[in-house]
Amino acid sequence: MGISKNPVLFLYILLAVISWNGLGRAQMIRMNVGYSAISGDAMPAWVAKDAGIFEKNGLDVQLVFFTGGTTAVMALVSSDTPIAQLAGPAVVNSVIAGSDAQLIVGGVTSLNYYLLSRSEIKTPEQLKGGTVAISRFGSASDFIARYALSKIGLNPGKDVTLVQIGSTTARVDATLTGRVQATVVNPPASIIAQKRGMNVLADLPKLGLVYQHTAAATTKKYIREHRDIVMRYVKSQLEAVHRIYTDKEASIRALARFIGRNLDREVLEQTWENMRSEAVLPKKQYPSVEGLKTILAAEPKGKSFKPEDFFDASFVKELDQSGFTDGLYKKR
Repeated sequence: MGISKNPVLFLYILLAVISWNGLGRAQMIRMNVGYSAISGDAMPAWVAKDAGIFEKNGLDVQLVFFTGGTTAVMALVSSDTPIAQLAGPAVVNSVIAGSDAQLIVGGVTSLNYYLLSRSEIKTPEQLKGGTVAISRFGSASDFIARYALSKIGLNPGKDVTLVQIGSTTARVDATLTGRVQATVVNPPASIIAQKRGMNVLADLPKLGLVYQHTAAATTKKYIREHRDIVMRYVKSQLEAVHRIYTDKEASIRALARFIGRNLDREVLEQTWENMRSEAVLPKKQYPSVEGLKTILAAEPKGKSFKPEDFFDASFVKELDQSGFTDGLYKKR
């Protein structure tokens, strides 16, 4: 007798299938993950989401955008977003202020930024007396702007005024419309801005400063209470970094989804190419001790801390020593 002729058997199988699917969904861990930049630096989280890597590791991740690292780290500490993609200064300032935030992967470990000015400003001297847009004081863009200005002979606060504008898009728009004279941005915004006539006054990647930039962070409390979830996230990040290095189309799709499908293919490809460098996005993903030293050296209270106060590398180390990370790149 076939299943269709046995309603009891058919109902039993149907209930079994529903129960199995429900169990599968119940095992997925739903969580919010914050990010604070519409740039290539957020690619690991975007690729992990778009390519189904989070789901593969049992995480139902909802990505939440915050306009600035300061806001994102506040949400992290309050547990609204238990894991977030944050720039090093946001985590450093938070810990110095008394939080238990911790970096769990290295993410981007260089200053992948450019100081760009309006089309009529072609030299640093012409920027004197002007304003430079950053996201928030104490943010990565604040540090980067001050560093870039000092490298081209300008004194922040004296020769140039820094103003808080917000997101990358808002900073570029403010520069193009004349509200400010310059800003610091990274790809793809830097690529788009140059296409629209803005000039490069400082090319920070060429300056070679080691810097702990955008990385995944959580808190010591969350690590204690949810170590398995943190491990799943770190594993997803490592797999996403591998995908960035090895799968151009998956990377382009993620960039288009989160940045904008109307962007030129050339801009998306340049943004992806820009990330595929050990100097920018290391495959092993250890937090950068030297990069954190750079940040601490710029902080008045930084002398009381050491780089190890700001990260937990045990997850990356465990995956590295087990052969997991190397194994990703040995696959054909």
